[in-house]
Amino acid sequence: MVVDAAWMNRNLGFDPTALKVPKSTFAYEAAAKSYAPEDLEREIIDFDSEAPAGKEFLSFTTATGLSRFQDIPWPKGLAPKTATTAGKGRGGRLPKADVLVVTWTVDEGHATSRVLTPGKDSKTDYAPYTRNFAKLAKEMRKGCPALQAGRLGSYWRTTINGNSAVVFKSESHLSQDGPQAPNVQLWQQIIEDVEPKLVLTTGTGGGIGKQFEVGDVILSPVVHFDCIRKFKAKFGKEPPFFSSAPHAKYLATAKQLFKTNSDQLPKDNTRAPRIVRVRQKNVPSSVVTTDFFGFDTSNNYYKLQGLGDLSEMGDAVLGLVCAQMGSSAPRWLAVRNVSDPQIKSTGLTLRQQANMAAQIYKGFGRWSTVCSALVCWALIAAE
Repeated sequence: MVVDAAWMNRNLGFDPTALKVPKSTFAYEAAAKSYAPEDLEREIIDFDSEAPAGKEFLSFTTATGLSRFQDIPWPKGLAPKTATTAGKGRGGRLPKADVLVVTWTVDEGHATSRVLTPGKDSKTDYAPYTRNFAKLAKEMRKGCPALQAGRLGSYWRTTINGNSAVVFKSESHLSQDGPQAPNVQLWQQIIEDVEPKLVLTTGTGGGIGKQFEVGDVILSPVVHFDCIRKFKAKFGKEPPFFSSAPHAKYLATAKQLFKTNSDQLPKDNTRAPRIVRVRQKNVPSSVVTTDFFGFDTSNNYYKLQGLGDLSEMGDAVLGLVCAQMGSSAPRWLAVRNVSDPQIKSTGLTLRQQANMAAQIYKGFGRWSTVCSALVCWALIAAE
């Protein structure tokens, strides 16, 4: 799939390269003024389809909100059992669990909680997590999401097939926190709290290559940094990180369950979403962590082609932290959905292309996240 202006009109009802998108549809004011990639990066993190700006966006476009979400027809005995309380450990720690699931943006949180913690929403219901907030806040730049929220994240508990899980929506972001990268410490801390057997980092990302469509899920035990800007000196020379293969028992079931809500994905999708399992231990098939809002373009502007299957902005931190832990580290996997496919660059400025990628996320990121959340369900159920 390669996205152009005609695709935008057919699937979202407007062409952001031909008109100014109303400011009222933006969660991050600077992005509405500049369309600069770094501001659109923050727009993706902050955008909330359930908030006033999100409602304005849904009114302006043909995109649909999670009010259209259809309950998942879970196999007998495998439905998530949402805990009645969030629970907590000593000294404000997260509770212990078999699995730790971490997601990142506001809309990823909404969709992930719909699937994994039915009845509890990540924004309105999850419990705040503030352990060592004051300490980590000293290393964060002014205006970053965690400082604005006054917490490191929020969480709730669930159980799937007898396996306990903590679902954590992070407010800390490698790309947003500042040059000291306190997100590394957050990862260390929440893994120490939960003591999980398995850690899943999950959410949206940009598909690399025209073979991907919105909603495809990349399931990868391989992550690596492609930091060429603000974190070049800190992470630029790190090798790829590897974990073990996933337990695949319920992955085919998860793919079948995609059908319940996949009609909310783009009309131009030519097939059902796929689960792409990264199997080989090499960089060309992996999840790529950049230190800039990069996305695949037909002219390969960001030089992502050949580096992996999907680009995002944080998963390699988990690989790094687990590598530093050595033999005591839990298994981990990156579970990323394609929220924006390759952009056709011909005749468009980089800001126009970035705005297209951001608007596609705003239109379909929550629905593509339903797919990756279902893969997380399958992995938890198989533990």
